[in-house]
Amino acid sequence: METARSGRRTAAPGTCTAFARFVLCGGGVGVASSLAVAALAVLIPWGLANALITAVSTLLATELHARFTFGAGRHATWRQHTQSAGSAAATYAVTCAAMLVLHQLAAAPGAMLEQGVYLSASALAGVARFTALRLIVFARTTTTRPAQTTATMPTARAAAPATAAELCRAA
Repeated sequence: METARSGRRTAAPGTCTAFARFVLCGGGVGVASSLAVAALAVLIPWGLANALITAVSTLLATELHARFTFGAGRHATWRQHTQSAGSAAATYAVTCAAMLVLHQLAAAPGAMLEQGVYLSASALAGVARFTALRLIVFARTTTTRPAQTTATMPTARAAAPATAAELCRAA
């Protein structure tokens, strides 16, 4: 990929490096999101709070992943945002299902248990999301250009003399 500032091609980070960056960026956004969902759920229904926070955090995380995690060094495209939103929708479904199961099993779970279940479900969905983002959304396509044929060019002549004395000698 070319970076916007230097015009140089940068190598895609290895899987381990990309995963570490994914955990740092996505995990940081995920932890902040879980706290935001809990805070917002006091004011509005939990499902709506989760949907709103998921939408905002997906936009933020997609930008971070485009610029840093997968080494593109530039803004995410609309296509990448759209594809990332699809994986976020699956994450939303997993977290909602986990919380629904928790509330079916425990009548009044504490905040720590809710956070633990939410973060565990997010982590499981995150591994699947990393795989989808790496292999589909931010996959680097390599285009092979046809080999350029070298046309036979006449050999370059010596540079023409520049001063009048050199021109007279050359004549």
